[in-house]
Amino acid sequence: MTTSVKLDDDLKNRIQHLAGARRRTPHWIMREAIRDYVVREEAKERFRQEAVASWQAYQETGRHLTGQEVRGWLNTWGTEKETAIPPCHD
Repeated sequence: MTTSVKLDDDLKNRIQHLAGARRRTPHWIMREAIRDYVVREEAKERFRQEAVASWQAYQETGRHLTGQEVRGWLNTWGTEKETAIPPCHD
């Protein structure tokens, strides 16, 4: 797939400067930037979808953990007294 992107002169110069500093081509810099953006945006979308699904599950069942319960559980992480996630409740 061939795609063209129009860039203003300032951004072109910045990309060329960065490419030279990194000993890469401007094409490589742009490809990496787009890849990183897509990876980041896909992760945001997965997080959003998980949040929507969690909210829907809560609305349907009422089952939940309180913030205090989650903080207490997270505070055990990395300690000798690390615990499993507490069970959800109504």
